[in-house]
Amino acid sequence: MNRAIIWFRQDLRLHDNEAIVESLKYADQVLYVYVFDDKYFKENTNHGFRKTGVHRARFIIEAIHDLRKNLQAHGAELIVRTGKAEEVIFELANTFKSSWVYCNRERTRDELNIQDELERRLWTIGQEIRYSRGKMLYYTQDLPFPITHTPDTFSTFRKEVERIVPVRLPLETPIDLKSNTADLELGKIPNLIDLGYKTSEVKLDLITSIIGGETEGLKRLQSFLWDTDQIIDYFEKRNGQIGSEFTSRFSAYLAQGCLSPKLIYHEIKRYEELKGIYQSTNQLKFDLLWRDYFRLIGKKFGDKIFEMQGPLSIKSKEWKEDKVIFNKWSMGETGVPFIDAHIRELNETGYISNRGRQNIASFLVNDLKINWQIGAEYFESLLIDYDICSNWCNWNNIAGVGNDPKEFRHLNILAQAKRYDPRAEYIRKWIPKISALPDEYIYQPENTPETVQIANKVNIGKDYPVTIFNTAKWA
Repeated sequence: MNRAIIWFRQDLRLHDNEAIVESLKYADQVLYVYVFDDKYFKENTNHGFRKTGVHRARFIIEAIHDLRKNLQAHGAELIVRTGKAEEVIFELANTFKSSWVYCNRERTRDELNIQDELERRLWTIGQEIRYSRGKMLYYTQDLPFPITHTPDTFSTFRKEVERIVPVRLPLETPIDLKSNTADLELGKIPNLIDLGYKTSEVKLDLITSIIGGETEGLKRLQSFLWDTDQIIDYFEKRNGQIGSEFTSRFSAYLAQGCLSPKLIYHEIKRYEELKGIYQSTNQLKFDLLWRDYFRLIGKKFGDKIFEMQGPLSIKSKEWKEDKVIFNKWSMGETGVPFIDAHIRELNETGYISNRGRQNIASFLVNDLKINWQIGAEYFESLLIDYDICSNWCNWNNIAGVGNDPKEFRHLNILAQAKRYDPRAEYIRKWIPKISALPDEYIYQPENTPETVQIANKVNIGKDYPVTIFNTAKWA
């Protein structure tokens, strides 16, 4: 009997899963495994933030419950463990007497270290890792250039790829998964408390309604395209601030591999064939292309995307590490309502709009001059849809140290607030203590006359902090 292990990483789905399809070609029996890795659930970032915050942890737990249920529907079981993945998978491989471990290949630092160590251990018992793909829209072997020659500007990349390279069809879910658990204990899926999150953090009634798992991801795809035609308004609404309908909400499902980017792409193409091509359908395909580009840049530049000077080693930038100022930013207490509202939503839900992310990042690094790496790590911890390359490459660009100078973003926060929250509805939702202020003062509360504060029962300095930044610079 040839035996294989499927090690699920960030490919938490059965559809379009190359690792599963490939393993079934060669193996007579397959063990399906997920590890809640100590690296991500117990360790902190360099600046002391928990690597996986409570919002993403909750999403992953839900996704694993769903993965187990979907495997069972196909007559298979999911083995669940906690610990160090390189140790757990090695022990299972030794016990199961497998020949191969199949998994998605990752290209960034922590992930590389884990898979390299596992590969070294497997060699000692005559087993090997077989890597598969599944994170990207395109297969790298289909691209017209090697990864090391990925264009340094997105516009050039798009021209060379979009109209020339076809997106392969997603792989079907196999019917027979050849599951065998070899009488191993299946293992309990831990809850948030089991993973060390505090009871005070586990406020499920306040966490965003993005539910983890392949089933919910497929439901969202069906709803967004076919049931409601929300995709038609995507271009116009994607910078919205309130509610769950202004954007696709695919990002968390893509980040954990609950949805295949190829499946989304081909569903959009099918929608266009049946209902027409819109600016919005093109925009969503454009967004998927950005994900691929960031991942290729991560592969091309490696650890440089994590370094202060960025992929091109730009040395002219100087950054501060002022904890007092950063803490005001991270608690939504800067006195700039458009910034604070987004930070408070991020802290409470693990999700904010892309427009909000750009604004709070630009404010931190370009106005407050705080080291951008701290902000990137903060996002890493909190975001429910954290994607390594997208997060760090976006921060590179915001900080002006990215590989593509066209993508540098130094935003006028006041102008952004008035443009994207013209009636201050978003600000009032997340900062209710200043909701009574008239529109003419709510964007810059420090300018509110005392008589207006008294009349509206708002005390700037007590109910809401005085700004830490001279907002007159944006006027």
